[in-house]
Amino acid sequence: MKALLLAVGLGLITVLQAQDPPASGEDMTAMSGKWYLKAMITDQETSQKKPELVTPMILTVLEGGNLKAETTLLINGQCKEVELILEKTSEPNKYMAYGGNRVVYIKPTEVKDHYILYCEGEIQGKQVQMAKLVGRDPESNEEALENFQEFLRDKGFNQEIFFPKQSDTCPPGTDQEPEA
Repeated sequence: MKALLLAVGLGLITVLQAQDPPASGEDMTAMSGKWYLKAMITDQETSQKKPELVTPMILTVLEGGNLKAETTLLINGQCKEVELILEKTSEPNKYMAYGGNRVVYIKPTEVKDHYILYCEGEIQGKQVQMAKLVGRDPESNEEALENFQEFLRDKGFNQEIFFPKQSDTCPPGTDQEPEA
């Protein structure tokens, strides 16, 4: 379950780095704020369950351009708090996480404030590819979804797209556990 939580959280974090970084001296806080996971897909099934619901990711820009993201996922009736750090690289739109075990590429869609996160790396000893569609608001956007589906076809994905439920908070009556 930890691997899935980390994978989902990683994809959420990277969305804001998809924007061109501000020029030197500009305010980098424009990348901070709420982002919503709208759709996701992976090329392999894992033993982990998909989240029953996700809260918006809160992104904070750290010194040096790295990002800290915080979100909560409801899995098996338990809310799991996820906090991740994404390290920027020297290549535009490429980021590293988990000690270099995961690479994340960010692709803006043709729709304002919507991005595709493409992740490659190892989960549970397998090489896995994932893609996620994220946006600034929780509403679905058909044009952004069409961009996402076109990207998936180009990458050879043929699995079913998962659309997580959104919530601003963990539902009452669920246990909340921090995830390291």
